[in-house]
Amino acid sequence: MNKTPDTNEHVEWFRNSAPYIHAHRGKTVVVLFGGEAVENDCFPHLINDIALLGSLGVRLVLVHGARPQIERQLETLDIKTRFVDGLRITTTDAMPGVEQAAGQVRMTIESQLSMGLPNTPMAYASVRVVSGNFVTAQPYGIRDGIDYCQTGNVRNVDAEAIEKQLNLGNVVLASPIGYSPTGEIFNLRAEDVATDIAIALHADKLIFVMETVGVINDRGELLHQLNLPQAEQWSRNHGQSNKKISKQEVRDTQSHLDNAAQACRGGVRRVHLISRNIDGALLLELYTRDGVGTLVTADYYEGLRTATIDDIGGILELIMPLEKQGALVKRSREQLELDIRNFTVIERDGMIIACAALFCFEHEKACELACLAVHPDYQEHGRGNELMQHIEWQARKQHMDEMYTLTTQTMHWFLERGFVESNPDDLPMKKKELYNYQRKSKVLRKHLE
Repeated sequence: MNKTPDTNEHVEWFRNSAPYIHAHRGKTVVVLFGGEAVENDCFPHLINDIALLGSLGVRLVLVHGARPQIERQLETLDIKTRFVDGLRITTTDAMPGVEQAAGQVRMTIESQLSMGLPNTPMAYASVRVVSGNFVTAQPYGIRDGIDYCQTGNVRNVDAEAIEKQLNLGNVVLASPIGYSPTGEIFNLRAEDVATDIAIALHADKLIFVMETVGVINDRGELLHQLNLPQAEQWSRNHGQSNKKISKQEVRDTQSHLDNAAQACRGGVRRVHLISRNIDGALLLELYTRDGVGTLVTADYYEGLRTATIDDIGGILELIMPLEKQGALVKRSREQLELDIRNFTVIERDGMIIACAALFCFEHEKACELACLAVHPDYQEHGRGNELMQHIEWQARKQHMDEMYTLTTQTMHWFLERGFVESNPDDLPMKKKELYNYQRKSKVLRKHLE
C-alpha cells in the first residue's frame, strides 16, 4: 500500500511516540504555567495539549500564576504594591484585587478546558476540572523588618484529597491562593504551590512552562540536563554574563531552577523546564526521546544504575558496532551473563545509551575499567565522562588504589582524564594472563586518590 511522504512521517512519528505513551500512562504530572501564558494567543494550543495528555492517561495537576492579571486589577483599583526579593507585599487593601484576578484566571482556564466544539482538538475531550482548598497557607511574616502582610507560604497540601480527584479521572486546578485554619486568605507564589503539591503527591514529574527561551548557557545553547548543583548555580555559571536574555529573565529562570532543585530533594525524580515559546513543547518534551527542554534530576545521572540480566540485549546492541570496528573485545552473551553485575548502564527511555564494567583484583588493590561504550547520538553530552567518574567512585568505595584500562582507539580520551601509559607487565596477575598480545592494546593506568 502506497503512502504519501506526509502520511509516512505521521505514521513514523506516531509509532515512535508509542513507548512514551505507555511510559507516562498512569503517572502523576504537575504542570505550572504563568498568567502570561493564559493571556497569550497560543494558550488554546497549550490547553489542547494538556487535554491530550489527560486523554493519554496522564494524571494532571495544573497550577497557574496570575501576576499580570493582578497587576492590571490593582491598577484599576488604584492600589500600588511593591516587590522585595521577587515577592509581592500583599497589603490588606490589595488582597481583594488579588482574589478577583486569580479567580478570573481560574475561570478562564476552566472554560478553555470545558470546550468541545466539533472539528477542534478539544472535540469529545470531556475534561472534568476540580479546584478547591487543597493548600493550607501561613503568613510569610516579617523578614528583615519588612512585613509581607497577606503574602504567604504553603503550610500543608491535602494530598489525599487531590489523589481522590485524580483517581476519579479529574484534572486538578490549583491557584496561587492559600487558606489558613483561621479563615485568612494568602497570596502565594505559584512556583511554590506547584513544588509543594508535587512533593506531597510524590509526583513522577513537575513541569515548569517558562516565559523565557529556556535554560541556556552563555552561548545561547539549550542545556538539556542539569544535576542539582548545576541547577542552583546556573545564574552564576551561565546567567550573569548572558547577553541572550535580560536580567529579569535570568532571575526568573534561576527561581524556577531553585524550585526544581527543591522538588528533586523532596522526592520528585524529574523536573522539566520548557519554553512556552515553542509550540507543542509539552508534547515534544514528554513524547520524544530528547525533548525540547531542560531536565533537572537528583539522580547521579539520568537512568544510571547497575545492570541486570534484562539489559544484556541492550548492551549487546550498543557494543556490537564497536566490536566490529575492533575498538572493543568481543563478548558473548554467555560471558555477559556471567559478568552482568560488574556492569553499570545509563538508560534513557528504555534504551541503553552507555555502559561500562568494573573488575576488581582485591589482592593487588587494583581494578580494570572495561567495555566503556556510549551510543554515537550521545557522545557529545558528557555521558562517557560521567559514567567513568561513577566507575571510579565505585572503585574507591572498594578501596582500590590503581585503575587500569586497555584501549586500541581511544587512548587520548583516557590520557585527557588522568590516565598515563603503562605496560602489560604492570597489570594485575589475572588480567595479565588474559592479555592478548595480538591486539596490541595500549595499557593505561590511573592512581586513585
